[in-house]
Amino acid sequence: PRRTKGLEQGEAGHPSSMRLLRSHGRFEYAPIYARGAANGKTWPNGARLAVYIGLNLEHFDFGDGLGGQLVPGANTARSADVLNYSWREYGNRVGAVRLLEALDRYSLPCSVLFNGAIVDHAPEIYEAHVARGDEIVGHGWTNSEKQGDMDEATEKAMIADVTAKLEGRPTGWLGPWISQSHVTPDLLEEAGYSYLLDWCHDDCPVAMTTRSGGSILAVPYPQELNDIPTIMVRRASAADFAAMIVDNLREMLEEQCAKDGPPLVMGIALHPYIVGQPFRLRHLRAAFAEIEKVAKEGGIWLTTAGAIADAWTDLAGDDATSAGAGRAKKVAYYGARRAVPTALATTSSEAPSSGPPTDTPPPDAA
Repeated sequence: PRRTKGLEQGEAGHPSSMRLLRSHGRFEYAPIYARGAANGKTWPNGARLAVYIGLNLEHFDFGDGLGGQLVPGANTARSADVLNYSWREYGNRVGAVRLLEALDRYSLPCSVLFNGAIVDHAPEIYEAHVARGDEIVGHGWTNSEKQGDMDEATEKAMIADVTAKLEGRPTGWLGPWISQSHVTPDLLEEAGYSYLLDWCHDDCPVAMTTRSGGSILAVPYPQELNDIPTIMVRRASAADFAAMIVDNLREMLEEQCAKDGPPLVMGIALHPYIVGQPFRLRHLRAAFAEIEKVAKEGGIWLTTAGAIADAWTDLAGDDATSAGAGRAKKVAYYGARRAVPTALATTSSEAPSSGPPTDTPPPDAA
């Protein structure tokens, strides 16, 4: 059972708190050095670290729904939220153009996360990214709403509408506000998507089981190297954010990418209305220059999230689509630095679920 209905009786008749915790049922736990066939492999260019940029292009309702806020509470029942709406719209009219120029300047590929509504609102931006060969990723219809609030029929129709508006291009998806329902991975897999970005729980792609008996990959998407939580929530400066990108790159490249572990993924999440502001863009360009330099030296694979999903499927073989990949194999932990603890290298006795939970979660479920 996924959770107990009540507390079991422990010693001396006292209630026990050792209950089974509610589970998503999508994948098993596995430490980073236990990735089965992927251990010791490299990305297609021979690098051990893949780096991609996830650029979010979003459109919002005027005076209604959700939206990032420069000044919280600017909207009232009697007024339209001109301040925050126009701040976000600056990203589509100016910031997105400046970021296109920066991507071209440093020869950076990009995974562009498009709201379906922005194709008609800002067609020039959509067409520019298609023309430069960027990956087009589905990102809901608008960031004025959360995907996780929809019923299944509405969510399924929304996914179909966005896919059609983006001309059938996406193979990957990120929910608006990183919001999912309990069936989102199932609906995406059934709609033909091969990967999603909402789960930020690993440095490698992870297979998630779906109710059809198939699977969908969770490609790592950053919550730390992300301008919304870092700049808008934690109030980091533009210089701090750029330094975080470079520090993360160097740490993963020099210390985390050991030869006997799996190849890793580093994503950078950007929003034009934030990093497209001139004073922030100046610092971001410095980080872009460092990424370009390391890529030219052959230290990283500069790519897209979709290419990472495809490459992982190739290099990990059957393990790429197994929710329990790597648990049954003993592997070396970063070469001779230290041995894998036996308890973590042995086969797990808990098999992955064949699909998502079937019982209804309590109303306060996260």
